[in-house]
Amino acid sequence: MSRTFAVMGIVNVTPDSFSDGGRYLDTDAAVAHGVELSREGAAILDVGGESTRPGAEPVGQAEELRRVVPVIERLREALPGNRLSIDTCKAAVAGAALDAGADLVNDVTALRGDPAMASLVAERGVEVCLMHMLGEPRTMQDNPRYDDVVSEVAAFLEERMAFAVSAGVAEERILLDPGIGFGKTLAHNLELLRRLDEIVALGRPVVMGTSRKSFLGRLTGREVDDRLAATIATNVIAFERGASIFRVHDVAPLLDALKVTAATVAA
Repeated sequence: MSRTFAVMGIVNVTPDSFSDGGRYLDTDAAVAHGVELSREGAAILDVGGESTRPGAEPVGQAEELRRVVPVIERLREALPGNRLSIDTCKAAVAGAALDAGADLVNDVTALRGDPAMASLVAERGVEVCLMHMLGEPRTMQDNPRYDDVVSEVAAFLEERMAFAVSAGVAEERILLDPGIGFGKTLAHNLELLRRLDEIVALGRPVVMGTSRKSFLGRLTGREVDDRLAATIATNVIAFERGASIFRVHDVAPLLDALKVTAATVAA
């Protein structure tokens, strides 16, 4: 029996995301894109209205709400069987998104960005993804340093998981993301992939987000829209080392690669 996994399709409702910024800023375009990703096999759609690329500027709450809530409402109506994730660090945005039909909160600050987020997640009883990030998007790539990146990321995620549980979040509702590319050098990202089993050992599903990222460009020399093969390679490696949720722009080819990999990996 092969190991289970899920593909999370990215729906960026932003003008400035590093890969597809502006392409799906229009509500109709974003909804159509989400429906297409679902058709390709995405079990989860991750809707975000604020870019977290290196150097990104913050987005006001009202604008973020304007971008994401109509998209989530329409995706929930169109895709009743899909899980919908809201990619935000603002509790008010998360709450409105949950009201609109989202059932997972993807918080890149791991509940540090808004003191109301932990209680919101606990009260709603929804899943939450806790991600490691050094600093904030505007500064995270300014000379990031670690003594041992894997040990430090694992310790951070363990602490944030304990914090979430202490706030009333059920442990079985927690996902963990090591934050590839979020305050990490090329060497840090590769070390996290190499030793991903140490993050998996924390006992919660691990989310992998390497899709089209700049470290793949540095390794291959490819521009952002030509990094599919590199993205597939990193996700196959991550699956073999225990990751189970894969956040990507290109759902269909990644799903094929993971199906083949899963057929060779024991449950």
